Amino acid sequence: MDLEIAFRWVFGGVLGLSMLISGWHRAKARRETGTIPRLAEGPLAVVLRLGLTLPLLATIVLELVAPEALAWARLDLPPGLRLAAAAVALGCPLLVWWVVASIGSNISETVLTKTDHRLVQHGPYRWVRHPLYAVALLALLALGLMTADGLLIALWGAGVGVFRFMVIPREEANLIARFGQTYERYRRTTGALLPWPGGPM
Repeated sequence: MDLEIAFRWVFGGVLGLSMLISGWHRAKARRETGTIPRLAEGPLAVVLRLGLTLPLLATIVLELVAPEALAWARLDLPPGLRLAAAAVALGCPLLVWWVVASIGSNISETVLTKTDHRLVQHGPYRWVRHPLYAVALLALLALGLMTADGLLIALWGAGVGVFRFMVIPREEANLIARFGQTYERYRRTTGALLPWPGGPM
C-alpha cells in the first residue's frame, strides 16, 4: 500500500475512533448531569471557537477527501518523523478514552463549571489539569506531522496559544471560584498541559 494512502487511513481512523469515544462519553454525561449551552460562555468565546474550529474542520475534510487541494501546504518532512508521528497518532484514541473515562459526567462542551461538578484528580488528572486539551493538541500535531500538512501544524500552534492563554485561564477562574484553596493546591502540583508542575505549560 502506498504510504500516503496508509497515512490517510490512519488519519481517518484516529479521528473517527476518537470522536466515537468522546461522543459516547459526552452523551452519557449529558444524560446524567445535563449540559451547559455554548452561548452561556459569551459571544467572544463563541467567535474564538468558530475562528479556530471552522478552518480546522475544513482542513480535516480536505485531508480526507481531496488531499491534493492542500498540496500548497505540504512540508518536506523526513519519512521517519512522519512514521513516528503516525505511531503517536494511533495511540491517541486510547488517551482520549483514558481522559473521558476519568472525567466522567464532569465533561462539558464549555469552560463553565456544572452545578454538581466534582474536582477530578485521578487518572491523567493526577499529573495534568487539562488532559483533554493536551490530548487534542497532541493528536493534531501528530496528524499534522504525519500528513506533512503545514496548515494543520499552524492550526496546532494557534490552538496551543488559544488554549493556554485564553481558554485555560478562564476555565481555571471558574474552578477556583468553585473549589477555592483545594484547586489552588492542585494547581501547584500539576501542569496545565504537560506533567510539569510550575512549568510554562
